Amino acid sequence: MQNRWREDEATQFIANYAGRWGQDLPLCTYASRLLGAEEALVLHGGGNTSVKGTYTNILGEQILAIYVKASGHDMAAIEPAGHPGLDLAHLRKLRALPELSDELMLQEFRAHLLDPRAPNPSLETLVHTFLPAKYIDHTHADAILALTNQVHGDELVKQALGDQVIVLEYVRPGFQLAKAAAAAFDRNPGAKAMVWLRHGLVTWGETARESYDAMIELVTRAEELLAKRAARPLVVKVSTPLATAQERLPRVAPILRGLLAQPSGNADQPHLRVILQPLVNREVLDFVDSDRGRAVALTPPLTSDHLIRTKAWPLWIDAPAYDDPERLREQISRAIQDYAAAYEAYVERHAARLPGSLTRFDSLPRVVLMPGLGAVSAGKDVAAATIARDITAHTLAVKAQVAAMGSYEGLPEAELFDMEYQSFQHAKLGSSGLPLSREVALVTGAAGAIGSAISQELLQQGCHVAVTDLPGENLDTLVNELRAAFGDRVLGVPLDVTDQNSVATAFRAVIEAWGGVDLIVANAGVAMVSSLAEMSLDSFRKLERVNVEGTRLVIAEAARHFRVQGTGGDIVLVSTKNVFAPGAKFGAYSATKAAAHQLARIASLELAEIGVRVNMVSPDAVFSHGSRRSGLWAEVGPDRMRARGLDEKGLEEYYRQRNLLKAKVTAEHVAKAVLFFATRQTPTTGATLPVDGGLPDATPR
Repeated sequence: MQNRWREDEATQFIANYAGRWGQDLPLCTYASRLLGAEEALVLHGGGNTSVKGTYTNILGEQILAIYVKASGHDMAAIEPAGHPGLDLAHLRKLRALPELSDELMLQEFRAHLLDPRAPNPSLETLVHTFLPAKYIDHTHADAILALTNQVHGDELVKQALGDQVIVLEYVRPGFQLAKAAAAAFDRNPGAKAMVWLRHGLVTWGETARESYDAMIELVTRAEELLAKRAARPLVVKVSTPLATAQERLPRVAPILRGLLAQPSGNADQPHLRVILQPLVNREVLDFVDSDRGRAVALTPPLTSDHLIRTKAWPLWIDAPAYDDPERLREQISRAIQDYAAAYEAYVERHAARLPGSLTRFDSLPRVVLMPGLGAVSAGKDVAAATIARDITAHTLAVKAQVAAMGSYEGLPEAELFDMEYQSFQHAKLGSSGLPLSREVALVTGAAGAIGSAISQELLQQGCHVAVTDLPGENLDTLVNELRAAFGDRVLGVPLDVTDQNSVATAFRAVIEAWGGVDLIVANAGVAMVSSLAEMSLDSFRKLERVNVEGTRLVIAEAARHFRVQGTGGDIVLVSTKNVFAPGAKFGAYSATKAAAHQLARIASLELAEIGVRVNMVSPDAVFSHGSRRSGLWAEVGPDRMRARGLDEKGLEEYYRQRNLLKAKVTAEHVAKAVLFFATRQTPTTGATLPVDGGLPDATPR
């Protein structure tokens, strides 16, 4: 493992943060980021670091303080504030207690924070407190876990790391681990580090660099021993071509995603869906296609820290029938049912120890392994699914190393349960509280004024949104803007709605990214100004291809996908008031949008039986959304302004004055109308919601 410490970078951290935090904590922050950047050391909020120092209180008194990484914070991007400070002298007194529950321990932490607004400190805060060193680092290094999760793992650790490293049997994280670690150090005060079997590595020093250097040195030694002892690697029985696995994924993912959805008990929103993250690469394929892959995979996790993300065991599906979709669905369904029954039995075996403050997890798997495909991870959103995916990648790699060297030995079931249902761990999961956080939407024509507003509104409500439009700068800039605000919940997909292959390819891209689609917003459309007498047939056909054929192709692809996924869905067509109140010289647009509107109404009849609702929103003139101008009004506006002798502002005012409410209709208003249908506020399908301020002539009837 490479040592990435750079004195110039460390000095810069001090310069950046010393004014508020002094010098010690910025160096702890720097070391934390270096450790967090190494996925082979920690993943997604794992591990923790600390530094001891002093704090000046409001009376001007200096008190002993410890700054410990906050629970669940990601070390790769941590700031000094991510290490809440606590009263060190008080915490040290807790060692005299014979017992201390997690709940009472957290109360003590909260009561003795130096800033009551700070986040909860790590579960392992008392380890950092009871050990005397100034700087302490703790990781779940892959190489260390590969040694400790074996029969005679303690002997392997001593061979790799030497006698100056304490080896401690597994102790459940929390107060008891802190006392055990402190007692072990008292017996070996000259030790330079400590390994916790089936958990991780702890290093320390009087400087941040000393502790960091020890971490890198010891992990490197473990890696070297693993490389020397890899005598019996997994043997691939039938090597699946990577291209074959990648081709299977979009056929498997919607089936899997649909079967992993939980019943909600809400008739309007009957499914609690999941987001999928695939792990399809050469290494994982070789693992699942190997002679011992199944037996090795179905062992306990590398460390209890992973449990809340992956559960104790993955689901393995034997001999998937990729060429027979119905049989494949039956296989996956039966495997999920068996997994759920086994998980419920596991919880029942240990239910007497379930903390009263915690509710049971659902009984569905978080990780699914399939020979000939790879792995697929599931979560309540893309962040949770990504964490499960990344942990799975490292878990399989480490277990393959163990299999090549010896015999895997994980934690006993009771220990797994106690950590899976541990209050500190559950607190890391949180909840977005947003209505669409488990949903995936595909928006066509997203780069325009209305499409961008709809995409933004859906994202603000927690949705995962594929923004689609013709390839080019308009789409690219929108994707960049939205990703800056909403991160991995944004997917940019070039799409020409008039091209059936392009439509199918776009759906495939979303399925490969997130497992499926739940909401289609059919917004793409074009317009032109021409009287019927002067209109060329080619010009009319251009509108017909986009507005009618494009709508039909998108609805048809959505219908096929919804049937495979099996959890219903929603289609919202962005129609227009011109369907009900057409305008002169606007015949091509009015006629083709009316045809699209009618297609959506027919879809509401055809798709209701599979739980799909199809509705329409019918806006009047929308001129822009922020800096994004409406393409339709770029086409239509000049003619309307000439006809009425108005400039652009005057035209907007004209449209405002003509509705009953004298309201300016905005792209945000249209987005809210789409949201009404997307969140299923009422049991409605086949309906049209006007967004026009009240235009009597355009009232649907």
